[in-house]
Amino acid sequence: MLDSKALKSIPLVPANTADPAPDYPWPQPYKSAMFLSFDVDAESAWTSKDAVHAQRLITMSYGGYEARVGTPKLLELLDQLDLKATFFVTGWSVDAHPAMAESILKAGHEIGHHGYHHLLPDPGDPWIEEELERGFEALKRRLGVKPTGYRAPYGEFTEELRVALVRHGIVYTSSFRDDVRPYRHRLADGKPGTIELPVTASYDDWMHGLSARFSPRSIFPKEHVLSLWKDELDEVRDWGAMVTTVLHPQCSGRPMRLRLLREFLTYAKSCPDVWITTGEKIAANFLRHEAGNR
Repeated sequence: MLDSKALKSIPLVPANTADPAPDYPWPQPYKSAMFLSFDVDAESAWTSKDAVHAQRLITMSYGGYEARVGTPKLLELLDQLDLKATFFVTGWSVDAHPAMAESILKAGHEIGHHGYHHLLPDPGDPWIEEELERGFEALKRRLGVKPTGYRAPYGEFTEELRVALVRHGIVYTSSFRDDVRPYRHRLADGKPGTIELPVTASYDDWMHGLSARFSPRSIFPKEHVLSLWKDELDEVRDWGAMVTTVLHPQCSGRPMRLRLLREFLTYAKSCPDVWITTGEKIAANFLRHEAGNR
């Protein structure tokens, strides 16, 4: 239980002091957008919880599915639907599965930064800078890529991380869950931060479709999740806003979940007002309008 001293330390200001998201138009003829994105964690999703998991081979096999089956199947689906996406890849996954990472890039998709070991950023952690630098180094060495987008492991953020990303030249981040349109972060010192492409919590497939020995949630049937995703998209279309997916090859690359994703993306493609694209392109659209309004 929190004591009074701890409670008094909580600042009486919003955690996010960014200005409201500007109502910038989407490229014609679109009236709304979908940031189609995947998080490629592979085995680092499990070793980040406990390094000893590296010796627990069945636990590791959940993540190993990504390189063996999940990512190839998702790339095949995206090719069939003629869609491009952003893949946020941990540096460990790039080093451990270089062929998988290269196949994503070869298929024409954007590669984003997702840490190195998929460690949860916590205030005061001494390894935040190291995780960033090792992730950048792995992407450059293996793929020749300097990413412009970043998604935080476990979807967590700190002010130290927010400042470090600006210093490293990251253009946009996609982790916060506090809006339905892109906006510009404001750092604690008042300086501008990265562009934020907010995540849509209901489009995190891990919450609906992965059950393991260490996360014994029931798997939701396709009909339930498809109904959630369609309703969310349809309402967002009415708002002229944006949805952001957080899909994982070790979840959505499995047979039942791939069928669900195929049906959903086919539906989204049938909506002529929805711009389905990468984070890089959505951030570029924001930058164009931001520059024009200065």
